[in-house]
Amino acid sequence: MPVLRLIRERFAKEQPLKGVRMSGCLHITTETANLAITLKAGGADLVLCASNPLSTQDDVAAALVSEYGIPTYAIKGEDEKTYYSHINSVLDHNPQMTMDDGCDLVSTLHTKRTDLIPTIIGGMEETTTGVIRLHSMEKQGVLRFPVLAVNDSDTKHLFDNRYGTGQSTLDAIIRSTNVLLAGRTIVVFGYGWCGRGVASRAHGHGANVIVCEVDPTRALEAVMDGYRVMPGVEAAALGDIFITVTGDINVIDQAHLEKMKDGAIIANSGHFNDEINIPALEKLGVNKRRVRDFVDEYTYADGRHVHLLAEGRLVNLSAAEGHPASVMDMSFANQALGSEYMLEHAKELKPQVYTLPQELDKEIARLKLHAMGIKFDTLTPEQEKYLNSWESGT
Repeated sequence: MPVLRLIRERFAKEQPLKGVRMSGCLHITTETANLAITLKAGGADLVLCASNPLSTQDDVAAALVSEYGIPTYAIKGEDEKTYYSHINSVLDHNPQMTMDDGCDLVSTLHTKRTDLIPTIIGGMEETTTGVIRLHSMEKQGVLRFPVLAVNDSDTKHLFDNRYGTGQSTLDAIIRSTNVLLAGRTIVVFGYGWCGRGVASRAHGHGANVIVCEVDPTRALEAVMDGYRVMPGVEAAALGDIFITVTGDINVIDQAHLEKMKDGAIIANSGHFNDEINIPALEKLGVNKRRVRDFVDEYTYADGRHVHLLAEGRLVNLSAAEGHPASVMDMSFANQALGSEYMLEHAKELKPQVYTLPQELDKEIARLKLHAMGIKFDTLTPEQEKYLNSWESGT
């Protein structure tokens, strides 16, 4: 992680987060560990828990505790009760700053641990789903401290969401099923940056891609990108593999499940397993069995078999290793610089959702290019003057 390493070296010298109590609810992976080590190098008093019951790499959680002295509450496969007990454990740290991936930490603060809010300076949110929840809180007037939407930085969603999710999702599907993607029909629900990435990578594997969207502009973009676009219920009868990346509930509902062909595979790369109506699938299945790691086979009354991957949870982190480190480098650089920015500017910010200033976003891109050994052009003074003027014309 070259960019994060550069930031860590500066943090170690300057200690910009010295003594700041931070509670993080993140996927506990090797990539996240690099972020945690960077924050600690900057002086942060950090405690972590998992942001998804199946996304923890147990060896990483253990190493964070034993090798780096960072308290970490996370077990791969933990049940819901344990999951929320871990969130409460990191909140017992009485944080001054939060770092979230999905908004479960912030929502718990605003519902069950409101006594801690007066000491909180602000927070950061990593993912699309979390940002959606935060905007809802802001609109309802219940958000009580400023939060940086890291996901909205260009150096996050244009790369992590698109290239990271695209590659890691298909990696997880291949690992867990050993299915050949070439020639298969893959149905992608959602054409945001994650959906774009999944569709692109699926097409690159030789799959026939169908996109299902509710936004007309995104649906039109998918058509112009060369994909078939149709309602999900129509696509349900055609697809071999179904992938949800929307952040919404029951995107694959009972009506879709009833139409699926024998052998259909269902996976979710959105943050919560709500995207698939799993209770409806449980009702349709007269028999359920685990046929491979992370693959549950449901047998319908008519003999058809439908396969659900990773219990409907984030397939790329549950059944594989998540995004490659080289793309998470930029995402976590946003988190690190965002925490520094929040500490410096929190007094000026209202209880709203903010994006990282563009100059910091651009700086991360410059650092990444530098780390990759890539040079790029800069404007001459004459060109800058021209772009800032209005006098010149035809």
